[in-house]
Amino acid sequence: MSSAPGHQHEAEPGTPRVQEVSDRVFAYIQPDGTWFINNTGFLVGADGVTSVDACSTERRTRAYLEAIAATSPQPVRTLINTHHHGDHTHGNYLFGGATIVAQERCREEVLAFGLPHFPGVFPDVDWGEIRIAPPFLTYSDRVTVYSDDLRCEVRYVGSPAHTTNDSIVWLPERSVLFAGDLIFNGGTPFMLMGSVAGAIDVLEQVVKPLSPATIVPGHGDVCGPQAIDDVLGYLRFVLDVARRGRDAGLSPLEAAMEAGLGEYAGLSDRERIVGNLHRAYADLDAPAERGGALNVAAVFGEMVAYNGGKPLHCVA
Repeated sequence: MSSAPGHQHEAEPGTPRVQEVSDRVFAYIQPDGTWFINNTGFLVGADGVTSVDACSTERRTRAYLEAIAATSPQPVRTLINTHHHGDHTHGNYLFGGATIVAQERCREEVLAFGLPHFPGVFPDVDWGEIRIAPPFLTYSDRVTVYSDDLRCEVRYVGSPAHTTNDSIVWLPERSVLFAGDLIFNGGTPFMLMGSVAGAIDVLEQVVKPLSPATIVPGHGDVCGPQAIDDVLGYLRFVLDVARRGRDAGLSPLEAAMEAGLGEYAGLSDRERIVGNLHRAYADLDAPAERGGALNVAAVFGEMVAYNGGKPLHCVA
């Protein structure tokens, strides 16, 4: 049996940066891309800015807003949430006056999740004075947002994947995709609150056919379409481990410890294999019920166990 991997990535993260990925379209990249350190992005129009996601803490969201202000004097008029997780929504309340847009299930999940509370899972995080600000303009399938005359197609992906409410933001005229957490570039994908099988279907049937030239992932550096195949490779690995573990009568944690990570051992936050296996087992046991509720708190406890009993790396 493989030993637990131990704690990882103790170094402080790097400085966030603004990267122009197309004319007046920017990614805001936050190293090191691990737990609660996400990417955002924004589009600059003549009369206002459109933001894709907020950040996890008050400090990080204020820094993001300062970066926008350094790029454009225009106010943020629209904020799109790609899904409900706190690293993408905790900072919503700081976008005063902006219309907050998301898939209808995203609003429900933001309200249900509430304020961050992870006793024993992460080191102390200075979240700031967070106030929950759910999306208040919602859609079921898709909505089109314009930045001047630049069309931004905001699409629900149609199936549980990273979560039950993932959306992508697609700029067809620029071949730029804001992928949210469907894509982790250099980090371990995480499907505990969605579906491993569903994420494979979404990447194959929704994301790949777009043939994006540029992808702004939810975590990690801006990348090209190869990142789609990289994530697919990992997810298929997870399903294979799940099938073998389930057939052998192993729990997800036992299967994770037994299997090792092979070529994926170098990804950050590798303890996510445990959460992914819990979800993959659920997908195999009830394929028609993708995205069903799991005991998330208990699974995070198992991820801590996989991490040698140490809190998970988080420098948010």
